[in-house]
Amino acid sequence: MTRQIKLGAFLPGGGQHIASWRHPDQPEDGATNFDFYRQLAQTAERGLFDAYFLADGLASASGGTSEGGSAKIASFEPVTLFSALAPLTRHIGFIATASTTYEEPFNLARKFASLDLISGGRAGWNVVTTATEAAARNFNLDRQHPHAFRYERAREHVAVVRKLWESFEDDVFIRDKKSGVFYDPDKLHKTNHKGTHFKVEGPLNVPRSPQGHPVIVQAGQSEDGRDLAAATAEVIFTAQQSLETAQVFYRDIKSRAAALGRNPQHVLIMPGISPFVGRTDAEAREKYERLTSLILEEDGLALINGLTGGTLDLKGYDLDGPLPPLPPTEGMQSRQALIRKIADDNGFTIRQLYQWVASARGHFTVIGSAETVADTLQEWFETEAADGFNILPPWLPTALEDFVDLVIPELQRRGLFRTAYEGKTLRENLGLPYPHNRHRLGQHKPGQNELGELSVQAAE
Repeated sequence: MTRQIKLGAFLPGGGQHIASWRHPDQPEDGATNFDFYRQLAQTAERGLFDAYFLADGLASASGGTSEGGSAKIASFEPVTLFSALAPLTRHIGFIATASTTYEEPFNLARKFASLDLISGGRAGWNVVTTATEAAARNFNLDRQHPHAFRYERAREHVAVVRKLWESFEDDVFIRDKKSGVFYDPDKLHKTNHKGTHFKVEGPLNVPRSPQGHPVIVQAGQSEDGRDLAAATAEVIFTAQQSLETAQVFYRDIKSRAAALGRNPQHVLIMPGISPFVGRTDAEAREKYERLTSLILEEDGLALINGLTGGTLDLKGYDLDGPLPPLPPTEGMQSRQALIRKIADDNGFTIRQLYQWVASARGHFTVIGSAETVADTLQEWFETEAADGFNILPPWLPTALEDFVDLVIPELQRRGLFRTAYEGKTLRENLGLPYPHNRHRLGQHKPGQNELGELSVQAAE
């Protein structure tokens, strides 16, 4: 089958752009309006997106210290929201964010396995380690854990969750009413994990779904983040500002995955793209300038503070002057480095910097007609920069509708995107293999790694 672009839709109800809630088309209460989320999910499914993606935060955006913006002061917990949306859709997947730092493996594994069953095999887990001091103070801490500690814990956390998801073999249930035999106890397995951070007996009390277990997504870009992604992720959400840096990241992750015995084709790289789409390039530019004009100064400064680690108070600085030196952070180190690079490479002032990153927080912004946007996606896709994209419409619902009604048909015309869903599960639509249970036949299959995948050599 010809390789085609995979697409995620990153659709927070409050919009992506920090001023989106002020746009005339955007509902003021979008972040907590369930009917609006239903509309977004059904529009994305009409556009044949692979998945609806949602980030999550464990602290309110109040107080002017968050990069979320005013409209993010309150929102739904993603797994709960997606469990309600799943029965209202048929094909689109649901990728929810959850923290390895502040959640225990058993509870996390249980709620995602439940979402996977409810949706018929359409769930994904976006693995995050959760930065910010504000989040730490909500979980019995005075300060957040160091960066290295969070990733060390994350590696073990993901391993435990995977073991829990393999508690049940695929054919464990007999459910024979005549004999009274409900299940085969030899095919239900305890986890018996004892590690540095976790001790979990198991088994999980939720069985496997039609796709085996939820798709694993990861978004870290630091060295620790890349190592975690190459070892565990099936989809990687990345922020890149140019074709060249995207190509470097793409090749790096693929080579790391191959070195670990994984098939690089089963590690999908999906950079974030924020599209302003018009029927002409000029119309798209007008849309961009209109939304940019709605940015409140205080939100812009809070955005830069949040993206650079939460310790940079820009009040009193000349907004038309350069970004000052950034203090060390135990927060999102890769994102801090990216924001510094954007400012330096473009010679941006503080004001120009927050205007540029307001749409997508360091992800690539594309402004133009459907043809212009499709040209960019096609170039990245065909030159080892991306396997697909996570689309971040700047405001909702209009920017999503623009993409679905204008860009999707252009991609389909070029043979780059599906005209119908290929399968019933998220894993099938992404072209990812079914993860065979490690307990099957009591041992790993020859050539099978800890993810239940076959290595490149074994697959061949």
